[in-house]
Amino acid sequence: MPTKKPYVIMLVGIQGAGKTTSAGKLAYFYKKKGFKPCLVCADNYRPAACTQLSQLASQIGVTCIVPENTESTVSMAVQGIKEAHNHCDIVIIDTAGRHKQEEGLIKEMKELYHAIKPDHVILVLDASMGSQAEKHALAFHKAAPLGSIMITKLDGSAKGGGALAAAAKTGARISFVGVGEKIDEIEEFDPKAFVARLLGMGDIKSLIEKFEAFERIEKERLKAISAGKLTLYDLREQLQAINRMGPLSRILEMIPGGAKLAGTEEMAKENIKKWLAIMDSMTKEELLKPEIIDKSRIARIARGSGTTPQDVRRLLSSYRKMRKMYKQLLRQQKRLKRGVGFPIG
Repeated sequence: MPTKKPYVIMLVGIQGAGKTTSAGKLAYFYKKKGFKPCLVCADNYRPAACTQLSQLASQIGVTCIVPENTESTVSMAVQGIKEAHNHCDIVIIDTAGRHKQEEGLIKEMKELYHAIKPDHVILVLDASMGSQAEKHALAFHKAAPLGSIMITKLDGSAKGGGALAAAAKTGARISFVGVGEKIDEIEEFDPKAFVARLLGMGDIKSLIEKFEAFERIEKERLKAISAGKLTLYDLREQLQAINRMGPLSRILEMIPGGAKLAGTEEMAKENIKKWLAIMDSMTKEELLKPEIIDKSRIARIARGSGTTPQDVRRLLSSYRKMRKMYKQLLRQQKRLKRGVGFPIG
């Protein structure tokens, strides 16, 4: 956490990585922590960037400074910090996007770094960059030594593996991840959860945290789920909570195999709707002891839910796979806890 006032954070990255949105998210994050952040627009190449930054600032209730009558990015940043000095304890500077091959812009960033001497430089990396992330990170690091990396657009199919290579190569830690388009969809980096998702193992910890937030699971049942004892009753409770947690694509990737089973978000919605209808046609005993559901019970459940016996069998098959994967994942996460080291710290 920032210690000196004002603490100056400079955001760098290529165009389209999501720097401006990330600047707003960081301001939101620090405001929630009790700080008084300011946003400074230092992008004189893309006029819309300053407009967007001002809109984000207004949305979260923080000051946005857009220096006027300035000739360069450097003078914009210097003037912005000067204006922010008296009424902000954190200054977040949104700079122009630049490519590693644009020597003039990289040189300008180096000049900017030496002119404002930021306390912390954050490289904003798109999760979908892949192997190119490492090369871009090195180019930026040479011009303005990186303090940390923020990964954006981690809510889609991209896993963000390139960011690990970038972090290892530059020595900069990964500090934050952007997990959606909304201003509050920012998380502090959790190495174990990140690697679990990267390997397709799901993120049971985040999933359970979601359920706790909605107070949908009693302590005893939460303990059972954490131990890998998942019943259809638990699954129904989870799906009902998911219906109110959205977006579905974000939740489903936390469930082992969920993204593959769902395919698309629309398909996921249909699957959840159908599964809930099927489970609503079951007795409490069937929900708690799925093993008693035989052929005659399947036929009755299908009739009562307006689905087919094949749909019921498909749900039961998915449930068994999910229960098995929960147990496997919990074993894998226990092994991770025993000491897998990361260069990102």
